Amino acid sequence: MGEAVRAAGGTADHVRCDLADPASVRAAVDRAVELYGRLDVAFNNAAAIQRPGPMDQLTEAEFDHVLAVDLKGPWVAMNAEIAAIRATAGSGAIVNTSSVGSLMGNPALPAYGAAKRALNSLTASAAMTYGPEGIRVNAIAPGTTMTEMIDAWEEATPGIVDRLNAQTPLGRGADPAEIAEAAAWLLSDRASYVTGTVLRVDGGMRS
Repeated sequence: MGEAVRAAGGTADHVRCDLADPASVRAAVDRAVELYGRLDVAFNNAAAIQRPGPMDQLTEAEFDHVLAVDLKGPWVAMNAEIAAIRATAGSGAIVNTSSVGSLMGNPALPAYGAAKRALNSLTASAAMTYGPEGIRVNAIAPGTTMTEMIDAWEEATPGIVDRLNAQTPLGRGADPAEIAEAAAWLLSDRASYVTGTVLRVDGGMRS
């Protein structure tokens, strides 16, 4: 993707970042400001999934890791992004990736669902706090999306993708590009009056 942007005359770069490492998260935001001179928008799109199974079978270390990546990571990122937007662009937009699993009980992925539901609350709080400054904060809640994460779940629980698709009116998982389109809209000026929302991009799973 970066090569395509550069070939078209744009500027693109990447930084390896570990959401469980606050210093690397802040460094990634700093690199964006260094490269572009400002920060207008940010898409916090990363997560760690747990081993599928009941919550009493999850180790404390795994629970802590899921919360560190899926909740603390976006909190650290948003704090750094808000500071950078304030210092440069002055106003902007942030989108966090939640999950349709945050909108219901999630017995197969209880720590993951809990972290994502907490992220919804953090998103709403940030929207209320920073809206007066012109900083919009929203989340998307994807349904089944054909990524390495869903591949890992399918490997651990064979047949889960078919079962999830059977619960989805559109009858299939999303291509990652379909999720990106929703995030791009929320980050754009076309969504200039949208903040504090969790947008379902789930093929109708929670209709």
